[in-house]
Amino acid sequence: MVKLLIIDDDLATGDFLRSFFTQKGYKVFVANDGEQGLSIVKEKKPDIILLDIKMPGFSGLEVLQKIKEIDKNAKVIMMTAVSEDLIIEMAMKYGAIGYITKPFSLECLEKDVFLKTLEKIL
Repeated sequence: MVKLLIIDDDLATGDFLRSFFTQKGYKVFVANDGEQGLSIVKEKKPDIILLDIKMPGFSGLEVLQKIKEIDKNAKVIMMTAVSEDLIIEMAMKYGAIGYITKPFSLECLEKDVFLKTLEKIL
């Protein structure tokens, strides 16, 4: 079973994604901040991580760098509500394998390239 970690301070987004991916057969972990997410990365060793860029405390970029210190091969996809090219470019430089923009709907996730991308990298 594929282990997926969602790190997002927005509880509704975390719940939405947990429900969606659980129904698709993934083992899903949700962290509401970077610190909690890093603990889960160390303990559960997820196969893929969905990481919000904008969070209080550690930013998504800081969390990404720390994840890569723990596991340089971690597969991280950034999530962003804002199209900030510089931040996305930095995330890719730090080792993210891609990004998706929020908000996203169930319909969008199901027909989007997103699931196909996950299948390819796993």
